[in-house]
Amino acid sequence: MRRLLADAARTLVPRGGDPQGPLPPLMLTLTLVTGMVDAVSFLALGHVFVANMTGNVIFLGFALAGAEDLSALATVVAMASFLTGAVAGGRVAARHSTHRGRLLRAATAVESVLVAVAVVVAAVADGDVTTGVRYTLIVFLALAMGLQNAAALRLGVPDMTTTVMTRTLAGLAADSTAGGGEAAHPGRRLLSVLAVLLGALIGAAFLVHDHLVPPLALALALLTATSVTIHRLSATEAPWVHTQC
Repeated sequence: MRRLLADAARTLVPRGGDPQGPLPPLMLTLTLVTGMVDAVSFLALGHVFVANMTGNVIFLGFALAGAEDLSALATVVAMASFLTGAVAGGRVAARHSTHRGRLLRAATAVESVLVAVAVVVAAVADGDVTTGVRYTLIVFLALAMGLQNAAALRLGVPDMTTTVMTRTLAGLAADSTAGGGEAAHPGRRLLSVLAVLLGALIGAAFLVHDHLVPPLALALALLTATSVTIHRLSATEAPWVHTQC
């Protein structure tokens, strides 16, 4: 327990000289955004995910089998948009491959623009989620999440993918002392899971009252804050901007 708490504390407030620098708490912020955005897409856009592609692959199988309340078209659109965003994220990462601070700054800036479009569309719709509004939101949010995931992969912060909780939970259990492992980054992994949970809780809390804009606006605010923060912190040649371990 002491090791878990100590690791969680280092994740939230990294020590000076940490090889990951300020990236862990910023990645947690992006993980929180993931939970909120997937809450919006699943609860308000017809049972489809824009970040969790494992769920979408399964949903596609269900939809093709004729399951009710699931749309094969919406799922395919979300997956295609996510992949397009991931390609764009890969290009951003390639352009800033030697500086992780600039990579995250560029990725979150573009992601903020995409989510801002979703906020405007949701605000103009004023609660009337027509087919056009639904697919527009799916496309822009999935583009944003694909870009975010590609950037997270290239940043290479251990155990912080911002999305894949199955692997995170499996690692938390399998690498624990009880599982015969060395309990690598238990606090970081647990915080990642809690961040997604909290994001989903916040998003759902708004949506059960038919408030679509607030969770998207909050996600945009968090992305903008992350972009501004990393902009200020990335004007450095500290080891963390180059180190990936």
